[in-house]
Amino acid sequence: MEPVVLHRCKTPTNRLCACGRVARELARRGIEAEERRVPWRRGAREEIEALSGQTVVPVLVIEGEPICDSSRIVEHLRWRDDERQRASSVDDAGARRR
Repeated sequence: MEPVVLHRCKTPTNRLCACGRVARELARRGIEAEERRVPWRRGAREEIEALSGQTVVPVLVIEGEPICDSSRIVEHLRWRDDERQRASSVDDAGARRR
């Protein structure tokens, strides 16, 4: 599995910004992510622009795909868990029939 990387601002807490919201959601779901703090100035965020085409954080790179915007990231993490639960339910049902 590819590493999960959260590109976020330099705010030192997870309570004051959208980046912290994503960090809290990752922790809640037990997903370990490498955190990369980006410069305060948007003009100095070349790596973020190369990844996502914009200079705004947070940006989560998961399974090789960058996802921007904290709301979209949280929605994706919820969808991902739902998909895994469905797949697990299907596998369990198939195993019981055998």
